[in-house]
Amino acid sequence: MNLNPCMMEEVKKICTYDSVDLSAKLQKGAAVIFPTDTLPALASCPLFASQLWEIKRRPANKPFILMGSNSNQLFEYISKKALKDAQLMAKKFWPGALTMVLPASGGIVEALNPGESNLGMRVPACELAIDLLSRSGPLATTSANLSGELPSTNAKDAAKNFPELPLLGPLPWPSASGLASTVILWRSSGRWQVLRSGSLTLEVGSN
Repeated sequence: MNLNPCMMEEVKKICTYDSVDLSAKLQKGAAVIFPTDTLPALASCPLFASQLWEIKRRPANKPFILMGSNSNQLFEYISKKALKDAQLMAKKFWPGALTMVLPASGGIVEALNPGESNLGMRVPACELAIDLLSRSGPLATTSANLSGELPSTNAKDAAKNFPELPLLGPLPWPSASGLASTVILWRSSGRWQVLRSGSLTLEVGSN
């Protein structure tokens, strides 16, 4: 397996993998870190998502987001009743810093949001991330920081937080907002609720 050149930082040496090699690691069960348009992502294939709670020291009642390279990768998991509204939002704001929480079912929901009937989904506006996701398939993702601590905003911080995990290269990563995505919840036809304000300013209909 070929490694990209290692890059010396103030604190430690960061070794990066290209999208082909990192995707291969993901398929074998590894957790990885890659850039997005908002914050660096800690990720794994959904089948191996349970490790992310332990790695991040995250409470078990906090779910993960399913990130994909395009809406078709993601919408196969959602309820048909929300599909039209989700497609309209995706057309306007994806790729981008919008996470939609949509009614969904199946094993992937149990893997990322156990005991619930919805799932957060996003397509990032980051070419490096899209390249990886197109090879790996949708990934379970969360911000690359320990639970309760400030989020990592760059590769150096992410590698310091999780020195044992491989990173997507090359470095430096593209510029990102440094803010979490905006999160909206589908309530019913044409109705959304903002759960978290983030890097995308959005007004949605809800009553």
